[in-house]
Amino acid sequence: MGSIFGQVFRIATWGESHGGGVGVVIEGCPPRLPLSETDIQPALDRRRPGQSDIVTPRKESDICRILSGVTGGLTTGTPISIMVPNEDQRSEAYAEMETMYRPSHADYTYDAKYGVRAVAGGGRASARETIGRVAAGAVAGKVLAALHPGIEIVAWVSSIHDLAGAVDPLSVKSADVEANVVRCPDAAIAEKMIELIKRVRGEGDSVGGTIECVIRGVPAGLGDPVFDKLEADLAKAALSLPATKGFEIGSGFAGTRLRGSEHNDAFVMRGGRVATATNRSGGVQGGISNGEPIVFRVAFKPTATISKAQQTVTASGEAAELKARGRHDPCVLPRAVPMVEAMAALVLCDHALRQRAQDCLQG
Repeated sequence: MGSIFGQVFRIATWGESHGGGVGVVIEGCPPRLPLSETDIQPALDRRRPGQSDIVTPRKESDICRILSGVTGGLTTGTPISIMVPNEDQRSEAYAEMETMYRPSHADYTYDAKYGVRAVAGGGRASARETIGRVAAGAVAGKVLAALHPGIEIVAWVSSIHDLAGAVDPLSVKSADVEANVVRCPDAAIAEKMIELIKRVRGEGDSVGGTIECVIRGVPAGLGDPVFDKLEADLAKAALSLPATKGFEIGSGFAGTRLRGSEHNDAFVMRGGRVATATNRSGGVQGGISNGEPIVFRVAFKPTATISKAQQTVTASGEAAELKARGRHDPCVLPRAVPMVEAMAALVLCDHALRQRAQDCLQG
């Protein structure tokens, strides 16, 4: 089911939304890295449901447990298995979905592909699958800190529906992101976003938006020039997240409106190293990092499962009306911020270890 990601730093997520639990197995983590549950839990706390009044009220503590790959507080170099139990399943809320397909959800496509699916909570299509990614991302962050101490990954909500914040990728800090529940560092716009989400939730509807991410302190030379371009792997990582519908890096689609003379990043010397005067490339050129901040954006659609009545069909092809029950985010953006950061960490960690393996052969 495509549950494996990465080449050297490799993860496999497992579990369903309403099963006994979810988790991840990590391969390729170097040995002798200090690691405990306390290194992972803060990231899971940022992702968990029920953390504010603008997200799903499902009550999950999301307490992680490391089952293997760590002894005496150090990684052993063997597979690391991390589990988080499910505590607040209410499968009865999904009874109607057994015969009726939720519009824009994975119900019909799962049936078309497998002929069977976990109806409750959407199974593997649920955002609860991302717990394993976020846990693995925390481990990847520790590996990155050991390999390249200057790397810093910060993501934030840049827009919701028609509301867009103004945030400087060069100076934004994690503390700025965590200053409000919607995770938009532009405080004035954040208040409007919160009001909008609450209003839309009261109408039984949902809204989408964009998350922007900056990776600062990346050394030049990470990535590959053909199929494993750094931006291609970042795009795959981001678009593998639930509800994503678009990815752009650097100038993105806006760059298509510029001429080459306007878009090119001129090279300059800065602090004794080759740098660029502008960063329309978004920190990646020819699929390889150039040492500038990597800046990308991810588009998230409005949550597919809503309580407002919608037209659909049943598994037998009959017209029906569905008014979904259950507990769902009216906007996935606030909880998706740590997910985007985790996927960025996984990609950077994988490429950093691949570069390390290549460099060890050089004299």
